[in-house]
Amino acid sequence: MKRTIALAAAALMGTTALAHAEGVVNLYNWGNYTSPELLERFTEETGITVNVTDFDSNDTALARIRQGGHGFDIVVPSDTYIQTWITEGLLQPLDPEIVTARDNIEPVFVDVPFDPGREYTVPWAWGTTGVIVDTSVFDGDINDAGLILNPPAELQGRINVIPEMSDVMALAIYYHGGERCTTDRDVLRAVRDTLLEAKPHWLALDYGAVDSYVAGDFAAGLYWNGASMRVRLQNDSFAYGYPVTGYPLWMDNAAVLADAPNRDNAMQFINFILRPENAALISNFARYSNGITGSIEYMDDVMRDAPEIDVPAELAAAGRWGQACPQDVNDIHTQIWTEVLQ
Repeated sequence: MKRTIALAAAALMGTTALAHAEGVVNLYNWGNYTSPELLERFTEETGITVNVTDFDSNDTALARIRQGGHGFDIVVPSDTYIQTWITEGLLQPLDPEIVTARDNIEPVFVDVPFDPGREYTVPWAWGTTGVIVDTSVFDGDINDAGLILNPPAELQGRINVIPEMSDVMALAIYYHGGERCTTDRDVLRAVRDTLLEAKPHWLALDYGAVDSYVAGDFAAGLYWNGASMRVRLQNDSFAYGYPVTGYPLWMDNAAVLADAPNRDNAMQFINFILRPENAALISNFARYSNGITGSIEYMDDVMRDAPEIDVPAELAAAGRWGQACPQDVNDIHTQIWTEVLQ
């Protein structure tokens, strides 16, 4: 799912000077994903300063918080990771006395399997992971995972892939006819072989690649829909495709950490982003839907009917929500992903 707004060295080092400062909340979020206007509005309204530190993947965020001594108050993990955060006691329940606007969450996103009733989390943004292509370089069908997993000659050596294991593994598993948590060894073997054969044709594994696409450094990639929209708005030769063999649907969610040093400030921020006019600022910046009722009224016109947001009807069924896989399946995915990264 991104940019640092106020990078505080003390937060990275876990010092108590930042962690216990008056009028502060420390947000640990995906890079280039947090609206400066949102933070300015929150500070104007509450007097609380928001410090933002970036992470580049769910695994990075989870590992950092597990270490302790981080000084962060709020984290924004994806849906497939939430149960791990809850089970390990890394999150605290939302305070109903402070987080009073949960009724603003769209009903379909309330009783979600990863956090029934939204006891711990609220929506930040949701979207898809698909294929971004420079159509001036490749003029064929872009709704094809093979552009990344078995790339044609004109794209080879000019492909970027987001370094997010769950997205990459899901795309490859769907490509080979499997489901997200499959234990079919033939499918998993084919996934491993496909990824290892494809990697030499990739130029980079980079999540913050909007500027690189706009500049023409990359001609194709596995990317998120909102980031792809930001590319297109600056370079209209790019288009976003939805692989017909299957593509991930995901939701990132804001939660207060169990050891948050600024707990009440964090709860205020969570409640703040549940207001539709504020949720719209998240969408207007990052170009993703947000899951908050009424927010569409405050969104930029370019968000309406955008091809990266409005999934073609014939490809809608190919989108699949993630699921938390059993540990033995996660171990296999991690083993394959580690080989790919070597």
